[in-house]
Amino acid sequence: MSDNPISTALAKVEREPGVRKPDPLLVVDGVTRTFGGLTAVHVDTLEVQRGTITALIGPNGAGKTTLFNVISGFDRADTGHWTFDGQELTGRAAHRVARRGLVRTFQLTKTLSKLTVLENMKLAARHQRGERMGLSMLWPVWRGQERGIVRRADELLERFRLSHMRDEYAGTLSGGQRKLLEMARALMVEPTMIMLDEPMAGVNPALTQSLLEHITALRDEGMTVCFVEHDMDVVMGISDWVVCMAEGSIVAEGPPQSVAKNPAVIDAYLGRQHDEPENEG
Repeated sequence: MSDNPISTALAKVEREPGVRKPDPLLVVDGVTRTFGGLTAVHVDTLEVQRGTITALIGPNGAGKTTLFNVISGFDRADTGHWTFDGQELTGRAAHRVARRGLVRTFQLTKTLSKLTVLENMKLAARHQRGERMGLSMLWPVWRGQERGIVRRADELLERFRLSHMRDEYAGTLSGGQRKLLEMARALMVEPTMIMLDEPMAGVNPALTQSLLEHITALRDEGMTVCFVEHDMDVVMGISDWVVCMAEGSIVAEGPPQSVAKNPAVIDAYLGRQHDEPENEG
């Protein structure tokens, strides 16, 4: 566990699924999501501690991304409810969730390839006066805000080392650069919490360390981070708390070192391997 002063409060928290946290930002209760006869998510209770990095792990098909989709408004739950910073978010559309300060990225990046990197960034800014029909033709009314948006976009592109690609089409970026752009674009919303779905997937080793530094920097600046990841070296290296899912449910929670030794976590991963058919020569 890191020495972040807020995350140290987790040292006294019980290591059990659904445990209550001292200062939860996100609280999920009784959420289920089914597809036909398959229950993809069945989470009784999940709390994400404010100001920490929480990793969500589990074998493929455990329900991690589905849970992300439900919480962030990209899918609908069958039952349950969840709150964010004390406000009800249950059933809200994705853009309304983002306005409340909860944003997410995707395993497969959603950059707009035929827009420039800067244009991708500008689209994410909130409360743009120029987007309103009545004000769109009155450039003097919103040009000051536009300059501020461009200034913030340039600051973030500099931070994520994408300034040299500012005016290039997003479609020309490498896979790793698209991950960086998606994270930078999410920060244009000025969120309280960011959810990252497999941020290291498809990223070359040269950019992996850069992404890790960006994630820990967000936490150190007071933001809450929750991310899905399969690379246990990454999970062990930057997480304050780890939640393990298997077959749609949470089977373990705790600090990285504790979860890595938890029999339920070992069984979840080994069980998936044992269920796979053997290769036949």
